[in-house]
Amino acid sequence: MSRILQSLGGAALLTSIALASGTANAAEDKVKNVVLVHGAFVDGSGWKDVAELLTKDGFKVSIVQQPETSLQDDIQATQRIIDQQDGPVVLVGHSYGGMIITDAGNDPMVKSLVYVAAFMPEAGDSLLSLAKTMPLPSEDIKATKDGYLYLDPARFAADFAADLPKETSAFMAASQVFTSQKAFSAPTTKAAWHDKPAFAIVATQDKAINPDLERWMYKRGGAHVTEVKSSHAVYMSNPRSVVDVIEMASSAAK
Repeated sequence: MSRILQSLGGAALLTSIALASGTANAAEDKVKNVVLVHGAFVDGSGWKDVAELLTKDGFKVSIVQQPETSLQDDIQATQRIIDQQDGPVVLVGHSYGGMIITDAGNDPMVKSLVYVAAFMPEAGDSLLSLAKTMPLPSEDIKATKDGYLYLDPARFAADFAADLPKETSAFMAASQVFTSQKAFSAPTTKAAWHDKPAFAIVATQDKAINPDLERWMYKRGGAHVTEVKSSHAVYMSNPRSVVDVIEMASSAAK
């Protein structure tokens, strides 16, 4: 009887080791590097809450501060950050950032893509060509005489950040990063989502991008879609929901 118990104890120990090993391997299989790309008119500081939650969950987070001078410049700025990573990457883009990650995501280091209330173009699409396919929720983008775009400060909160505190949206309106018109008219060259898992968030109260356009692009791209009741600034107003999708993308990356 003692030998049988010893045998059973040994088997249980081996099973425990195997389960622990499997759990460890599963953890190792997750992509731990996350690169966050902001959209037009803002900078990377808006990712603060998302970055802190991801870091707490064991991820290494890097944030791109692209110049918004042209789509190619912004792709290069993103590539610069991807090149600094020590392993596979989940690449995340908000709004115009979706245009950037679609091209930059072709880098072999990138294993999955996350579109956060973002444009998800096919090769040949520009942001402007996509935006014109469905009615715009608002028409409050203004142009400077030297070819840069900004969002009317008086309309910024309503269009971009209706569910953020007034003080936050007011500061964002006053500290906008003006975006080159060239960035919005430049076409995508190669869509990385054809070859890599894609996840996407529809901001159902979005007044910057038509939510139905988000749904259409994501369906066309075969993305795993999550809908969040939020303004365009979903990454700031609902950071936990965004982190949950990023973590799904991390687990799905191959």
